[in-house]
Amino acid sequence: MSIAITRPWARIQTIESREAGGFLTFNNDGPEADRLVGAESPLADKIDLHGIKVVGAGTRMMPLEKGLGIPVGMPIELKPRGYHLQLHGLRAPLQLGQKVPVTLLFEKAGRRDVELVVEAEGPIGSDVLGNYKSPG
Repeated sequence: MSIAITRPWARIQTIESREAGGFLTFNNDGPEADRLVGAESPLADKIDLHGIKVVGAGTRMMPLEKGLGIPVGMPIELKPRGYHLQLHGLRAPLQLGQKVPVTLLFEKAGRRDVELVVEAEGPIGSDVLGNYKSPG
């Protein structure tokens, strides 16, 4: 199984949240489709795979219980406001430029180690907060 992984990064966050988003792109050059079924890191209590569902004028993160399909020949990008890794229970604040070790778990390709480079939140973060509507 040949899955290329490019541009792995994470968003910087505050320690109060104890969460961070992880992003990267998969390109499956193998003979058959695969599936990302999980991820883990020594710096987080757990990592979930999330998608985004549009709800009215806002969005909601939805766990991908069955993982994320990685078809042959079609890049799959994990990005803000889309599919992403959600790191929960961070043990320490992430620092700009830090490398976060993550092991990706694939159905067929097995375990793949990557390092997410921590980057600044960027303009999309303030846009998300600006459009956030609390439930109820």
